[in-house]
Amino acid sequence: MTGRPVEGTIIDGRYRILNRLGSGGMADVYCAEDLQLGRKVALKMLYRRFAEDGEFVERFRREASSAAGLQHPNVVGVYDRGEEDGTQYIAMEYLEGQTLKDIVRDGGPLPPARAVDLVEQVLKAARFAHKRGIIHRDLKPHNVIVDAEDRAKVTDFGIALAGASDMTQTGSIMGTAQYLSPEQAQGEPVDARSDLYSVGIMLYELLTGSVPFDGDSAVSIALKQVSAAPVPPSQRNPAVTPALERVVLRALAKDPADRPQDAEAFIAELEAARHGLPAAPATMATAYVPPAPDTYGSTSSYELAAMYGVPTEPPPAVVREPLPPEDREGRWWVGLLAALVVVGLVVGAVLLLAGGKKVTVPAVVGADQATAEIKLRDQGFSTDTVTKTDDQPKGTVLGQSPGAGAKVKKGTTVTLTVSDGPGQGIIPDVTGKGRRAAYKALRAAGFKVTEREQNDDTVKKDHVISTSPPVNSQFDRGQTVISVVSLGPSKVAVPQLTGSTLDEAQAAADDAGLKLKVTEQDSTDKDPGTVLAQDQAAGTMVAKGTVVTITVAKKPDATAVPDVTGKTASDAVTELSGAGFKVVQKQQDVATPDQDGTVLKQDPAAPKTLKPGQTVTITIGSFNPDLNPEPGTTGTTPTTTTTTTGTTPTTPGTTP
Repeated sequence: MTGRPVEGTIIDGRYRILNRLGSGGMADVYCAEDLQLGRKVALKMLYRRFAEDGEFVERFRREASSAAGLQHPNVVGVYDRGEEDGTQYIAMEYLEGQTLKDIVRDGGPLPPARAVDLVEQVLKAARFAHKRGIIHRDLKPHNVIVDAEDRAKVTDFGIALAGASDMTQTGSIMGTAQYLSPEQAQGEPVDARSDLYSVGIMLYELLTGSVPFDGDSAVSIALKQVSAAPVPPSQRNPAVTPALERVVLRALAKDPADRPQDAEAFIAELEAARHGLPAAPATMATAYVPPAPDTYGSTSSYELAAMYGVPTEPPPAVVREPLPPEDREGRWWVGLLAALVVVGLVVGAVLLLAGGKKVTVPAVVGADQATAEIKLRDQGFSTDTVTKTDDQPKGTVLGQSPGAGAKVKKGTTVTLTVSDGPGQGIIPDVTGKGRRAAYKALRAAGFKVTEREQNDDTVKKDHVISTSPPVNSQFDRGQTVISVVSLGPSKVAVPQLTGSTLDEAQAAADDAGLKLKVTEQDSTDKDPGTVLAQDQAAGTMVAKGTVVTITVAKKPDATAVPDVTGKTASDAVTELSGAGFKVVQKQQDVATPDQDGTVLKQDPAAPKTLKPGQTVTITIGSFNPDLNPEPGTTGTTPTTTTTTTGTTPTTPGTTP
């Protein structure tokens, strides 16, 4: 196969090409049928010119490996990776939908509530990746696919950073300029907060229809990311509430320490800002001012406004050609006539307003500034604003002049007194404090508080690990501070320790993060150091650092001698040897067969104690019929034979 695969081509004996979906910076993407599983997949094939480049192949491989480990509802799934005809491919989940970039390009800014919903889904994907040590480094609307049910999925982990690995040299820039964090633009190390900056750019674009920083080249855009302040999004779309605007601008802070410290904190701030968003932006279109054209191409402001539903008359087509000198001199009257027309229009407008109908000023006190301005402008009023420090949330309308219900001429300016908020305060250091004490301290400093719990191996349960924003930073009073509270150490399963050696038990406990307490117990049937018992059953879930007590066998100092009289010789030797004693056997003639082979007596007798290795002598009966002589004959004298276990007899008996 040479060039691009055509429809019907089978890749790697498994994937039949159906059609080409598009191209990216390093690969073509095709819709293909998985012949083994009978499903559609998106097949991403590395450009052949890059197949010989080790760095591109590694980047391609890393995309597959990074995404394959991220099984999450908001991450595009990766099924397979392979090689075909000298180039690499990835088989991914096939989604029918649009990218966020397409949605904004085709429809303009999104209603704020929908923008927040989609961005929260992106943040959930980022949170999942970040917890696994993966930084995306190229989050942008182009890499987010939205399906028909408005579910967002993040794709393209081609330059994702896992752990401390990095393919690029220090000082290099990877990513798309409009969405780069300042630290990326300067070639500095990145972390999860760099991805959050990119998500902040994405949120800005969804709310306003344009990126905050643009330029003629990637370098000029990168410079703006490092040093320029963004235009507040409410100036491009008045439907953006003050609370939501604060979240956006905080995410776009140049210093990573001033941004939300993780995706969870970003989501919490968006949720807090969501409460001020209108349920349905029905009146927003009448007040929306389309942004200036940017990277979307040649779309005019009029066309963008029409997409959004702004009732604007299209601009007339005007063609201007330079007049020849003689026409310029001979048509001076045209300019005069135009001036007279303008003067007439102005005079007419003044007369019309002077006799215009009076209208009632609506009540807007208590509303947020954006909603109030939309309502007033929708009814034909102009607005002006003065600010005042107040305990009311920033952006809340405190007063209006003329007041609600006043009858004034249409076009009159209504001056709004708007809360500048209660000002900023310093977040107190509550690290290590109990959750109730921390809550009181934060409330006393003028902040709202929400708690988030997580396990921590060093901070005690119900004590504060950290806050977001961090302690000692300035933050608007009345805003929500997240207090991260410890659930205590994470739970671990107690390993199976019984039956192992003491060294093995110690290693298993160390691996599980547990501590051992060792007690000893005399044992004659287990090797010294063998774990005989544990007080926490294997599989029990306990906190890290929990002490598990184990009982370990030890060689006894002295052992009670068992009573073996009446037992067979073999049973007696087995029992005594098992108890750790040396056995000496003596045989003694007996006159009756029932005593043959049984222990007649032992020395020492039970239950005397001996140290292991000491000797126990047993006397075993041996039947001798000569001990019962017939009448008139002389019997035989009994004899005794001594035997040490494991040896031959050592002391033959004698006849007296």
